[in-house]
Amino acid sequence: MAIYQEVLREDYHRLHPALQKRYQFPFRGSGMMNQITGGPKWLYPLFLGGVACKLLFPERGENIPFTIVNSVRTGAGGEQQVHWERVFYFPGKKRWFNALMSLDGDRNVIKDYLGEPGLFYSDLTFHVTDRGSLRIESGNQRLVIGKLEIPLPKILQGLASVEESFDETKEIFTIRVDVTNPLIGHVFSYEGEFVSDERI
Repeated sequence: MAIYQEVLREDYHRLHPALQKRYQFPFRGSGMMNQITGGPKWLYPLFLGGVACKLLFPERGENIPFTIVNSVRTGAGGEQQVHWERVFYFPGKKRWFNALMSLDGDRNVIKDYLGEPGLFYSDLTFHVTDRGSLRIESGNQRLVIGKLEIPLPKILQGLASVEESFDETKEIFTIRVDVTNPLIGHVFSYEGEFVSDERI
């Protein structure tokens, strides 16, 4: 079973059938981000610093092509991991937003290491909405420095909310990601749509 089917348990079958298929890996898709927005301009150095580790990027805009590739790996302890590669094609530039996820079965959360190497950790909880969409919320977060993981107080966390759906009218997947902070407010967001490359 994929880690997402395990974390959702019986609710997995409440997902829209297209999303159930989309979360069986490997998966490759492509589409368009309708908009990518960011918070205060003084955060620019933080986002620019994230480029080297494929974690953050400072560019913003509308109608940005992107691709998403999910592949399965095996961790050092034998656990299943899912690698996320998200590539955004800005004019003249490619930017990445990558992650490596695995299951914590005891706590029933997904462990999310963002960046390459993983510099930021977050617990993720998964829920199925009444419409059959998938909603993901971030939980406890840590800064990763080598083998050291430092818990972050809520006031320093980037709280993420993700919703992925399937639009039957257009036969496309839709995605919206919002990241906020208790002090700053809006930090980063994007929304767009994509299809499985099996259709292309």
